[in-house]
Formats: sequence, C-alpha cells, structure tokens
Amino acid sequence: MATPAIDPSLLTRRGMLAATAGTLLLGGCGQGATQGRAEPGDSASPGGPELLIGVSLELSGRGAALGVLQERALRITLESLNANGFQVGNLRRRVRLLVRDNRSDAREAAEQVTELIRRDQVHALLGTTLTETSLAAVAVAQRLRTPFISLAPGDGIVLPLAQRTYIYKLTPDAGDVARRMAQLISGKGLRRVALVAADGPHGDSGVRAVSAALRTAGVELDRTVRLPRSGLDFTRPARRAMSGDPDGVIVWAAAPDTGSASRALRRAGLKGPLFFDPSGVAEETLQGSNASAVEGAYAVHPTCLGGSTLTNATTAALARRDFVFRYLQQHGSFSGFAPYASDAVQLLADAARLSSSVDPGRMRAYLQREVADGLAGGYAFTPTRHGGMERDSLGTYTVSQGSWVRVS
Repeated sequence: MATPAIDPSLLTRRGMLAATAGTLLLGGCGQGATQGRAEPGDSASPGGPELLIGVSLELSGRGAALGVLQERALRITLESLNANGFQVGNLRRRVRLLVRDNRSDAREAAEQVTELIRRDQVHALLGTTLTETSLAAVAVAQRLRTPFISLAPGDGIVLPLAQRTYIYKLTPDAGDVARRMAQLISGKGLRRVALVAADGPHGDSGVRAVSAALRTAGVELDRTVRLPRSGLDFTRPARRAMSGDPDGVIVWAAAPDTGSASRALRRAGLKGPLFFDPSGVAEETLQGSNASAVEGAYAVHPTCLGGSTLTNATTAALARRDFVFRYLQQHGSFSGFAPYASDAVQLLADAARLSSSVDPGRMRAYLQREVADGLAGGYAFTPTRHGGMERDSLGTYTVSQGSWVRVS
C-alpha cells in the first residue's frame, strides 16, 4: 500500500521539508524476503530487472535479539512493495534482497559486504544492528562507493561526513535521546543517577551525550561504569554503579545486555527507576527472568513502539498499524520495536525511483535529499546530515505489566 511521506497535518520541520521534497512510498506487508543469489541482470519481474539490495544482519550471536527482528520486518515489507513493482525510469522494477547472517562478527560483516558488492554486484546495502559490525561494513561500502543504510546506533557511523559520503543511519542520534532522557529524569525529581554503558562505540556515544544532557538538566552524574564486552557477568559493574546509592540508573546498551544489566542492578540493591536507550528495546528485554527487573523501567524510543491509536488516521499511522497487525499474524506477539530495515528498503527503492536509475552513485545523490515518515519514525536527510531519525519522532515509554506504555 503506498502512502505519502508526510501527512499534511504535521506542522514540524520534517513536514515543511516534505512539502517541497515530494512523497515517499511506504511499504506494508506480507512475506517474501529471499536469501538466494541473483545475477545482476536477472529479471524476475515482467517489467525489468530488479533493484538488488545486499543485507547483512545479526541472525545469530549476541546481536540476534535485534537482528532477527529486522529480518522479520523485511519479510513483512517486501511482498507489498513487489506486488506491482515501482517505476524506475521507463521500467517497473522489483526488489530482491540477498540476506546474509554476519553472526554478530565485525570481520564477517566486512567480508559479506565486500562479496555482495564485488561478486553479486548489488546496487545498495542495508544492515547491521550492532555498531561494531556496522562500522566494519560501512568502511567497505564507502571504499567501494555503494550506498549503505545502517540500522545500528552510534553517531560515528555517519561521521565525519567527508569520509561517509555513501553512508546513512536511521537510528536516533545519541544527543537527541540523551536530552529527552535527561528531561524525564529531571521531571521525576531525581537528582543523582549512575550511567551503565556498553563497552564500544555505541557506549562511547552514550557517555558523551548523557554527560552533556544531564549537566544541562541540572542532574548529577554520580559515576559511569562500562559493561564487559563478554556479556557473561554484570555483577561487578552493577555493584560499582550502586556504590554511590544513586536515585536511578541509565543503561545505555543493546539487548540482550539491557535485561542482564537490569537484573544485576536489582540484585545489587537498585530500588529506583531504570532508563534505557532505544537499542535496549527488544522483545526479549521484557521476557522471562528479565520481566520483574525491568517492570517500571523507562525508555526513550521512536514513537512506533506504542503503535497507532484508533483515532490516529494519518497515512503514516495507518501504515504502522497495518505493519503491527501483520506482525502479530505471523509471529503471535508484538512487544514493540523499530522496523528500521523496512524503512531502509523503502528509502532505497524511492531513491531509485527518484533518480530514474539503480546506479549506486545516482541513488546516493538522491538519498541525501530524501524526507519521509517511515514505519519507525521520520527522516530528513540533507547533504550535511546523513542520519539519524528526527528528534520529534521520539517518545517516552514505561514498562507496565510487561508491556511498553507511552507516557509522553
């Protein structure tokens, strides 16, 4: 189902940009992601050859908690996008995805991207959900001049811009998330919090952003503790974080570490609230042994987490509602996550449509002009900004009886 990029009722900066930028098709539903290989000139659709997109995801290993969710999103989106194809110049094309499991390994991700570009001759790339694998992949994509849309957190993925001209990022910027989180913490009357951050580029972005945001909000950062990369035992960092008896704790880490860190912090004596960045919001964060530890926790996350209300009839809201419905049909439960991969596919398809070409250079040029209300949130790329999500797409949520409920 095609929908406009921005509903006319949205009077945000993104809405004003969209008024001059045109519209973006939003994919909907069904199954159809393919893992088979294709020759570049292969034509499975009557109108012409395909838009070939290489996909590297964490379908196993530590990143699978987020990677598998993105693969599901791809399957839900692809069938409707390909139902009638889309116009690219004088041809109607369809999308073929070549999906690879990078096993949460940065070297594997880099090798896959190299192979997808050189051997399979893909027109564009998307993935990954871990910052480390994304940084490895974008280095190859930039060198081989192939558009790459990253689904991972970490501001360094698209910076410095002069060295990331072919790279785009869909996740929110750390500064936007941290400011929203600091306002929430200050509004709840908390005066001193600890920060528990992942060890690596994602955690580095969080440490910088949270430190600045808390200082501006007048909240004391009691101490910063980094989690071990092994993910095996968070007892020691949890005890260090609690040694100053903070009013609450920010956990800036991706699932599954979010749940493990929350349990360790509760065992270490935390009675106050927990606060998560968007990468901690995955289905397993609320399940099993994590459930009691994360009950009452807060997260700053794109507004797709809460779904669409029955009274919200904007085109973007209707697309999100349809996506959630079909996800429930196929997987039985939906605790909320940002379907970045769906948006990435649609952004690439629209870049091909607007440029009337699947040439990687031309698609890259049009990507940096795209404005869209996607399933996960809003994007407004410019030549000087290649990511992430627009700040007005963020909301605040709390865990209530095992589900995410929006509070602002």
